[in-house]
Order: sequence, then structure tokens, then C-alpha cells
Amino acid sequence: MSKPQTPSIRMVAERAGVSVATVSNVLNGKASVSPDFAERVTKAVRELGYVVDVAASRLRSGKAALVGTVVPDLTNPMFASFVSTLEHAARLDGFDLVVVSSRNDPKEEADRLSNIRSWRPAGMIVIPCDGAFTARLPEGWHFPTVVADRIPDVSAHDLVAVDNGPASARIARHMGEAGIRRCLVVGTSLAISNVRERWEGVLSVAGPTEFTMAEIGFGADGGADALRQHLAGEKRPDALFALDHMTSLALYRLVGELGLSIPADMAYASFDEMEWMRLVAPGLTAVRQPVEAMAEAAWSLLVKRMKGEAGEPVNRRLECAVEIRGSTLRQEAASKRNEAA
Repeated sequence: MSKPQTPSIRMVAERAGVSVATVSNVLNGKASVSPDFAERVTKAVRELGYVVDVAASRLRSGKAALVGTVVPDLTNPMFASFVSTLEHAARLDGFDLVVVSSRNDPKEEADRLSNIRSWRPAGMIVIPCDGAFTARLPEGWHFPTVVADRIPDVSAHDLVAVDNGPASARIARHMGEAGIRRCLVVGTSLAISNVRERWEGVLSVAGPTEFTMAEIGFGADGGADALRQHLAGEKRPDALFALDHMTSLALYRLVGELGLSIPADMAYASFDEMEWMRLVAPGLTAVRQPVEAMAEAAWSLLVKRMKGEAGEPVNRRLECAVEIRGSTLRQEAASKRNEAA
């Protein structure tokens, strides 16, 4: 049995009884085609199931209407929301978006960047794994590029991120005002600029609370063994502050497994607010990042660069919102433990 032939523009022309040029004009919406020819072409396209070869059209026109996006982890709700907003903005401007994940692996990110370059995109928007992003760019990288969320060590491209330090400082001040004496701050890795800036924001606050930092990496167990040691015994902290969503989810789960109550046994706060943090009881105090606004700002900057606008790299920081909820409101049990310490 012969393999079914993919419908071509020539087959459409033969079916409609017109030239290939006429089919092309109809598909491109040119008004010079008579209504009768246009109807015949449209009917042939429908009957044959013909689909325009977008890649070939772009090669013929010399125009790139494709934008590449690299994110660390598509399973992270924040990155998924970022991509969804970005895709909508791109579509409104007539661009297609190709999205790949680096899986929080610098080597895989470098490979993804190298592969996506072969698509010859009009531009790139990247949320990098860590600060060494610029060093991982393939040789000869010349595409307009906007970096979002995580801050590179070298400011070679436009950047849209949030006010990590000030937002964390507001949480730290709130901890002190709530009478918390010892707080364990937990994050994946200080090699990630966001985590580092958030920790520095905590340290910038002078107050009664003693803050200690714990890095748990990206392992599947979320650093559970190390965290259990921190949370076991009489010297466990009065509060926990998770600096990213991945850490927050693992830490919250561990608190439940240990039979600890929030906030009676310890207060709890998190960066990267997600919907579940509003739904649990008590609701979690959290920093809410303007993810959609960040994606829209990144797209706006990229469009300007793709249109040829020159100038020094732009560094734009967006303000976060801090939502104080029941997880950090001081309870009687926590007060008694503080007095006895």
C-alpha cells in the first residue's frame, strides 16, 4: 500500500483549476483574486486538507516570526503562567512561540540554546538557570534577547525581574513585629540570583529575629533529611521562610509529616505565592510576584529590540506584593515557647 501523499499547493491549484500563484494569492489574502477563483481555491483546500507550510513561507519571505523561550522548569506554576502570558502577547503581535525547558540544568540550558538557534528566531526570552547564563550562550549569538526573573552575573541583555530584596525585607520585618526570635530561611541554592537577593534582603533588616540560612538544592527529596535535623528537638526555629516555590512546597509537606502545627509550633512564610497557599488553613503569608506583568514587560522590550531599537541594556524591576495571613500570626503556644527559651 502506497503512503498517502501530503497535499501540496500544486495539488490545490490542479484541483481548483488555477495557477499556483493564484492559490498563493488567495492564501495570503490578496484582494486581486476574483471571488470565483477564491471560492474554488478555498473549496480545494478544504477537500484536500491542505495546510500552509509556515516554515517554508518564512524562508521565502526572509522574515522570522518565531520567538524562542527557555525556562528552568515547565512544571513550576510560576513559569507556566509566565509562558502562557508570553504566548498570548506573541500571538497578538503575529509571532509564534517555541518553548523549551532546561530542567534547572546549566548543561541542558546550553544545549537548548544551541538547538533553538538553528530555528533562526527573531528573538529570545530566557529565564536562566543561574547567574552564569551569559557564559553559556553559543558562540556568535546575535539574536535580540531579554532575560527575565533570574539575574545574570553579566548585564549583557535587557532584564525584567522583581524587587527580591525589598520584598524579603518586608517579610523579615513582619517576623520581628510578630515576636519571632529564630527563623530558618530555606532556599534551593544561593547560586541563583533570586534566592541570593532574597536572603540578602532578610539580612538587611535589623531587628529581634535571628535568621539562619539553609540551602537544600534541587534533589527529589527537597533536602528532607537536612531539614528534619533543623526542625527536630527543642532548638527548632520559631518560624520558617521559604525563598522559592519548590522549597516552599517541600517544606510545608515536611512540617505536616512531622506533626507540627502552623503557626502554633512555628510560623510560616513563603516567596512565590501560589493558589494552594491561599486555600490551606491557615493561609500562608507570602510574597506575590507580578508574573503576568513581568512577561508582558519582557515581551514589550523584546519587540522594541526586534524592531531595531538600540541602546544600553534595560534593567527593570517590578514591585511584589506581600500578603500577611494566619500562618505568621502569633499564637499562644508559640508565645509560651519563646518565653521559655
